[in-house]
Amino acid sequence: MDKNNIFTGVKAAFKGLDDKLAKDIKILEISELSPIADYFIIASGSNPNQIKAMADSVEEELHKAGFPLKHSEGMQTGSWVLLDFGDIIVHLFNDEDRDFYSLERIWGDAKEISSNDLK
Repeated sequence: MDKNNIFTGVKAAFKGLDDKLAKDIKILEISELSPIADYFIIASGSNPNQIKAMADSVEEELHKAGFPLKHSEGMQTGSWVLLDFGDIIVHLFNDEDRDFYSLERIWGDAKEISSNDLK
């Protein structure tokens, strides 16, 4: 898939998260660092119900944009949900697990995309 289509998916994922009041949304472009995906999107929710709602919203928005969900993990616990759309991987955390796993630090060399770039 070309970069413009993938970025359309990133915008759709951001919309899905923003619609459900996700906290601290970070978009990391990892295409030059890893072959696993082009983007990681990381966000936090206040409780398992909000995290599940965020996941459902992201899945719906990305499906509409032509990105079917390939794999998901963590929906049962609601503390760390991973949604794999191929070129876009979405990580949804509660605050404690997000601090513990610190993906932003691990992927510190990635380029962060500002929410202003999504408009």
